[in-house]
Amino acid sequence: MAAQAGPRNLITDVPGILVGQAEDRGGLSGTTVVLAEAPAVASVDVRGGAPGSRETELLAPGTLIDRIDAIVLSGGSAFGLDAAGGVMDWLLAAGRGRAVGPALVPIVPAAILFDLGFPSRVMWTGEPPYRRLGRQAVTAAGKDFVLGNAGAGLGATAGRLKGGIGSASLKLAGGTMVGAIVAVNSWGAAVRPDCGRLWAADLALAGEIERQPVVPDAALDPEDFSQCGAAIPGANTTIAVVATDAALDKAGSRRLAIMAQDGLARAIRPIHTPFDGDTVFALSTGTGGPVERAALLALGSAAADCLARAIMRAVLAAEPLGGVPSWWHLWGGTAPRGPSLC
Repeated sequence: MAAQAGPRNLITDVPGILVGQAEDRGGLSGTTVVLAEAPAVASVDVRGGAPGSRETELLAPGTLIDRIDAIVLSGGSAFGLDAAGGVMDWLLAAGRGRAVGPALVPIVPAAILFDLGFPSRVMWTGEPPYRRLGRQAVTAAGKDFVLGNAGAGLGATAGRLKGGIGSASLKLAGGTMVGAIVAVNSWGAAVRPDCGRLWAADLALAGEIERQPVVPDAALDPEDFSQCGAAIPGANTTIAVVATDAALDKAGSRRLAIMAQDGLARAIRPIHTPFDGDTVFALSTGTGGPVERAALLALGSAAADCLARAIMRAVLAAEPLGGVPSWWHLWGGTAPRGPSLC
């Protein structure tokens, strides 16, 4: 049987997962919130050389906290970490959080990307907007959300192209669902520099993407970085969440995050550079007995492919902004009409 996406081809096809987004249009920045409808098991894997994050240490196996309430992906560099505070405000008002004596403390890990140098952006005055954006994004959380120039992907770039938010899902043969959401702001390129073909194109499901450019006969130059970004340390990052309704413990979630990182390598080249802070979170909303190792192997492989497809969909959904061209502008002929709403 051919591989199939979930009904939305979004991470929200995983039961118990919602996504909300908010943007500061003048500042060309934004926030994306992955909300677990009930506390979910989580872990993380960080591979890039310039990460920016919050509450990632507590996701390591062996630490006290085993479940989280939400994960924040945000623009704004270190300022964007404040978005998690806005999400905590909303969760606390909703009566959610870990009980610590008489107090409730919502657990909201976060990762950020650098978009403060995006062309034509207007710097905020006064208080940075990210705490407000976090509250707005979690308030808007639902099953459907916009891809491309939205949320944490508004001011993102993928090498020389416009990056953005992407998502995808996959239903495994046994019925388990896996999904991914990613904010693509990579130094590396999502396309071959010699023709513009997406690196992950061969992983696309039937009918998922438009026809791709033909690969040239000439061998690819391994040192051709012409579609990569400017070499500015700390100015790039691809941050992502993979989720499943399989029942995983923290160790299983950690392995899922590790295997899912391969999706970045399948879709972006080079990846995990000194200039990026590549971070992948993993969430499990499942209940029941633990997943066997063979099932975890298949799940991790599917998560990697799903993340690669999400990156591909982010680049295809992105529109030109601030003089940064989209994939469609350079390689795809006619641009799509408006943002992709899935």
